[in-house]
This record gives sequence, C-alpha cells and structure tokens, in this order.
Amino acid sequence: MTKIDTELAGNGRIDRAAYQFVRFIVVSFCRTWCRMTVEGREHIPAEGPYLLAPVHRSILDTPISSGVTRRRMRFMGADKYWNNRHFGRLLSALGGFPVTRGSADREALKRCIEVLQGGEPLVLFPEGERKAGPIVQPLFDGATYIAVKAGVPIIPVGIAGSERAMPKGAKFIFPRKVQVIVGAPIQVPIGETGKAQRIAVRELSGVLHSELQRLLDAANAKL
Repeated sequence: MTKIDTELAGNGRIDRAAYQFVRFIVVSFCRTWCRMTVEGREHIPAEGPYLLAPVHRSILDTPISSGVTRRRMRFMGADKYWNNRHFGRLLSALGGFPVTRGSADREALKRCIEVLQGGEPLVLFPEGERKAGPIVQPLFDGATYIAVKAGVPIIPVGIAGSERAMPKGAKFIFPRKVQVIVGAPIQVPIGETGKAQRIAVRELSGVLHSELQRLLDAANAKL
C-alpha cells in the first residue's frame, strides 16, 4: 500500500477512536458555545457511502458537518499539511486526505471517488471556497460529477449562523447561534455515460442549488 493509499484509507481502530474523541469535543463545543442545533438527521444514511454537500460560509462549516452523524466523515485537505509526518497522520486519522493544490482537478476528483467507492461518506462544499451572505452562489459541477461517477446519493445541508460565529479572517469564535438543517437525499442516475452523463450532472447541480437555497433560507429563519 502506498503512502497516498494509506492516507486515503485511514481505517484503523486507533484512527476511528481518535476521530470519535475529537468529534465529541468539537460537537460539544458547537452545541454549548454556538448553541448549535441539527434538524433532519433522519436523512443521513446509517450505512454505505454518500456525499454530504453543505453550504459554505465559515471555516467552522467543516467541524459543524461532523455533527450531523456519528459516522466518520472524510474531508479533502491541501497536501502541505501532510509534510509533517505526525501532523499528517493525525489529519488522516480525523478523516482528512491530501490533494495537491494547483494540480489537475482530475486528481482531486479521482481521490474523492476512491473514498466513496471505499464505502465512506465524503464532505464536499459544492460552492467551492467560502462565500458570504444568504444567497447560495453558483455551484461547481464537481460535487454532482463525483456523486454520479461513484453512484452515491447527495445529502444537501443548510448551515446558518456560522458566518456570524466566525466570519472570514476572524481569529475568534463568537457565541452566535448556529442552525443546521439536513435535507432529504438526492438520488443520482446510475449507468449514464458520455453526453447523457454530462447533462445529468448539470441538471443535478441545478436541483442541488435549489435545495441548498431552500435549506439555507429555512435555517436562517430559525436563528
């Protein structure tokens, strides 16, 4: 098994125990400091892979995403964080896997698909980088492409309040309420190829965009 294969796997008992320990601390902090509440957990599959697709307004959205399920979630990270062997090992244990910044998009897509095909859920922000405000920005097709290629459902998630709790550039987490609403799974077509697949990916991106906007509006209304 290569170094990258090991980082993509990270399935040992110690890794999973470390994830659950850190998740407990992070989620407990979000529930107390940010009064985080999560609705719609029943939409999260109890087993099998899926792509969790939250809106993205704060660096807090990554740890917040781990609060929707006790299952270990996988996340992409810049490969520079794996330069330190011990820190990289910790990140892998916590569900992270490296992607080379500036590399071809197909490398990141391939690794995401490998994680899903390995049977684990993956968190991917379809808006790309952090955005601002109550309007869901145009989505990249990468998230829906990965879901279609891997044949897994997409779970949309609206996160409201995280931008106020820790806006871009902030050095401190403010005690602002965070509301999370998980939507129903969006099923993807199986077996499509070529032009039909490209059309399906674009249509799914439109469906996902509409659902994310609905969930974000509903989450904001509960703040």
